[in-house]
Amino acid sequence: MTENVVVLGAGYAGAGAINKLQSELGGSAQLTWIADVDYHLVLHESHRVIRDPSVRSDITFPIDDIADPSTRFIRDEVTGLDVDEQVVELADGDDVEYDYVMVGLGTQTAYYGIPGLDDHSLTLKSLDDALEIHDAISDASQEATRGDPAQVVIGGAGLSGIQTAGEIAEFRDNHRAPIDIHLVEALEEIFPGNDPEVQQALRDLLEDAGVQIHTDDPITEANEDVIEFDEGEPLEHDVLVWTGGITGRDAMDDVDLENEHNRVNTEANFQTSDERVFAIGDSAIIDQGDQPAPPTAQAAWQAAEVVGENISRAIENRPLKTWEFKDKGTVISVGDKAVAHDVMVLPVDTFGGIPAKNLKKMIAARWIADITSWNEARKSWSSL
Repeated sequence: MTENVVVLGAGYAGAGAINKLQSELGGSAQLTWIADVDYHLVLHESHRVIRDPSVRSDITFPIDDIADPSTRFIRDEVTGLDVDEQVVELADGDDVEYDYVMVGLGTQTAYYGIPGLDDHSLTLKSLDDALEIHDAISDASQEATRGDPAQVVIGGAGLSGIQTAGEIAEFRDNHRAPIDIHLVEALEEIFPGNDPEVQQALRDLLEDAGVQIHTDDPITEANEDVIEFDEGEPLEHDVLVWTGGITGRDAMDDVDLENEHNRVNTEANFQTSDERVFAIGDSAIIDQGDQPAPPTAQAAWQAAEVVGENISRAIENRPLKTWEFKDKGTVISVGDKAVAHDVMVLPVDTFGGIPAKNLKKMIAARWIADITSWNEARKSWSSL
């Protein structure tokens, strides 16, 4: 009997899993891919669209460029997963039956109960989000003057917040726009929890770009044109972007699986509390001993290489492989510049300049080549 294998999501986890499953299954199972968009977005480059919307054509790839002709694709929103009936529930279409399902739905923005933040902020979780931020800062800058510049505030100084601030600074410079940029972080330093050397390198680039950094004071409330802090003076804003946290998708809210905040708990082999349900990427909290795997693109890419093989092994009733995350370092862009830290193959802990910039380009190009082709990666190079 042919097994039905279903993959949920078109992000790094979903696209990577589809790519691997197509080679592993070789047509021996019916493979179905379900996502709410008909393209894969290179999400860690989506901040480039804030500066220049034309970049989107170089960081989005149609499903047809990734899926084999034999892979069935359904464009619909996943609203639930019934593990007893073994069906995926959809917003518009009929339920989809599965024998095995791989959850790669990603996450949504967490607001931590801060009053008004959901209503008055923009986020960066999709292509549409990046385009909305571009339009918002463009509109705000057109209404501003040198004497009364537009105030753009980015809440959360993790990787996404830092890269967003850098792109808005590039937009400001390219358009000679009257914009003040503020990066706000509740903890003591930007890029929290990381090595002080890379924190300082990023701070230097941001300050050189004219970004005003506010740390060690959490936001307590957001209103239409001002945010309040625990201790400091209120900060007015024309545009507020929130990048401060993640939580699981609502679709996983009532799923009968072990989970934390709608992110599914898995073993190191990606199997959940139901042996027919696997999960990777930001949707999953993957057991790695003392700490789970980080919710990063790098972890999703690595996991996707193994989850496809493990689903194939499960179908064949063979032992599953255990996965161990290997941190290969971090590369973060600040506009046209970048900082690299703790890259495994290099003896230098932290560096910038052209080597860091090209390394970031190469990481994205390698991913694009893996799921499409090196020719597509080459065409995207200038936008990365």
